Amino acid sequence: MKFPLAMTAGLASYVYKNKARPRPEWQITNEPKGDIANPFRIFTPKPNSDRAPHPLMHKRFPIVLMLEPLHACNLTCTGCGRIREYESTIKERVPVEECLMAVDECGAPMVSICGGEPMMYPQIGKLVAGILDRDKFIYLCTNGMFIRKRLNEFKPDKRFFFNVHLDGLEKTHDMCVEREGVFQEAIEGIKAAKAAGFQIATNTTVYKETDMAEIEQLFEYLSTLNVDVHQLSPAYGYSAVNDREIFMTREDVNEKFKGIDRLMKRYPIAHSPVYMDFLQGKKELPCTAWGTPTYNTKGWKGPCYVITDAHYKTFEEFMTETQWQNYGPGGDPRCEHCMMHSGFEPSVALGINHSATDYLKTIGWILR
Repeated sequence: MKFPLAMTAGLASYVYKNKARPRPEWQITNEPKGDIANPFRIFTPKPNSDRAPHPLMHKRFPIVLMLEPLHACNLTCTGCGRIREYESTIKERVPVEECLMAVDECGAPMVSICGGEPMMYPQIGKLVAGILDRDKFIYLCTNGMFIRKRLNEFKPDKRFFFNVHLDGLEKTHDMCVEREGVFQEAIEGIKAAKAAGFQIATNTTVYKETDMAEIEQLFEYLSTLNVDVHQLSPAYGYSAVNDREIFMTREDVNEKFKGIDRLMKRYPIAHSPVYMDFLQGKKELPCTAWGTPTYNTKGWKGPCYVITDAHYKTFEEFMTETQWQNYGPGGDPRCEHCMMHSGFEPSVALGINHSATDYLKTIGWILR
């Protein structure tokens, strides 16, 4: 199977229960009261009135919590907006107890610990252990440079992955992160973690100039290291790093991901075939960003992982005060070219716009 059986069964059970009976307090839409003093809000969202939303869009519940305990990082990657958007709070950290409260408040079965560089968080081992104690699945997103140094703070667990960022082979990756030697250090970290019994995922951002043949070469190389699974994300030029020379339009993404089905058959890519059809322009999906809420030093970040119009004190405020009907392609201009999995994979989990063939493809993909 592509994922551990317990992980697959747990996520499936969680989604089924919430689709059948979502918490009613999360389905309300109130007038916004959050802090909207954000310098990157450059457009006023307008509701998309072209068509009625899918019925499942009114069954909102979180699937993956994007937890950012800090925004500090040892690198200045070309496409990263966090170190720019949160420059004023770059030295702040979310206490472990507050991180765990966010995990409990949200209740999502999977937690992606990101940032910044979470391996710079002094209590990262304690935080991971606390989340595992709550029987959650964890992807710890890292550039890999601190894995060897801090590996002894973790214990192998079927619910835990180191998710190492690699944007290509050595020359390309080091150029993207703006420092030589990062690729080799990340590879040494992967080798050390695998030798110690840990599961490894990789995350690759696909830019306008990315050579997909090189990505295939990267996956082939990583297969020799027994890397467990891969993620791909189309680069999106959101407000904090809106540089169209490296980011893609929706049409660019469609072209770039042509032929991705062949790679999915050869390598363990962690995205559903329905989402990959969306990237290729074969299928339309609505944005369901409430499925991947973000918690950081300022609170619950709305509306999504990449666009900040407000920060909320509670998860319920985030769910009910965000004007969800205003966002997504056709609504807010900032969303027009976004095809990131954090916005659209929840739609796949909900089965929005699915055909019978889509369900069969998804089952086959999970069992492969």
